[in-house]
Amino acid sequence: MSIKYIHREHLDEEKYNQCIDTSLQSKIYAFSWYLDVVCDQWDVLVLNDYEAVMPVPWRKKYGIKYVYPPFWVLQLGVYAKEAIDENKFLTPLFNKFKFVELRMNTHNNFELYPEFLQLKQCQKLVLNTTYSSILSKYRKDRKKDLQKAATADLIEKWNDHPSNLIQLFKNNIGKRTPNIKENDYQNLEKLITICIEKKVGEILAVYDKKNKLVASVFLLKHKNSITKLISSTSLKDRKNGANTFLIDRVIFKFHKDFSVFNFGGSSIESVASFSKSFGAETEKYYQLKMNKLPKILQLFKK
Repeated sequence: MSIKYIHREHLDEEKYNQCIDTSLQSKIYAFSWYLDVVCDQWDVLVLNDYEAVMPVPWRKKYGIKYVYPPFWVLQLGVYAKEAIDENKFLTPLFNKFKFVELRMNTHNNFELYPEFLQLKQCQKLVLNTTYSSILSKYRKDRKKDLQKAATADLIEKWNDHPSNLIQLFKNNIGKRTPNIKENDYQNLEKLITICIEKKVGEILAVYDKKNKLVASVFLLKHKNSITKLISSTSLKDRKNGANTFLIDRVIFKFHKDFSVFNFGGSSIESVASFSKSFGAETEKYYQLKMNKLPKILQLFKK
């Protein structure tokens, strides 16, 4: 079993993407075209002849290379065409870098280096049933929100412009997350545009009767799943049920053609509770967090 560290410029893109596409863990965020947009730099740990791969996004600070979780990537980790011992990827990763912070995916199982593993959670909703069956499992407050949305005459608009969603996000969630820089938003707009061109992404926007944007979401489509990559609602208009209406319209549109709706996931209890109020269940995944920097440098990365 040979695992090599391959730099992006030397990657066999065709073999790499074929491995991602046919892997047991296949996720859209791991394709080379996706990582090229969202990562500063990235390389790959490769098993034998691309039988399994682990993309490694990295940056450099104070002359030290470190692994980081890029914005707009929900899960990475190990992707393999058949079941393997994924633990074997951790040793070369930790030998190469002194600081690692990276989300794995829900299909990865790690036991090695438990001191560097943090258990996180995300939520998913099984769709392959009737809409009325899914709706019946909504919590009472979700059903009340749908009544509010009907009273408010909210309008769903598919294929809205990416910049509208990004501006809504900036004006609301963005104000609470100053670590998202302008360059990250530019990457996001480029990513959304490419995904729409490739027919693997869609935007749903919700407008009120005054034609004001009150909620929006960008969705990724890959194999049998729909994933909410980013969404936002207007914090000034929280009593119209727009956030619930937004998710409900996604479920209504895609429940026949896809079997899973991934909520993007959160270990934040209030966010997780909202996802679960649609009948979603919790999935676990690991986040790697390893810091072997010299003590004087550990301050720059906690």
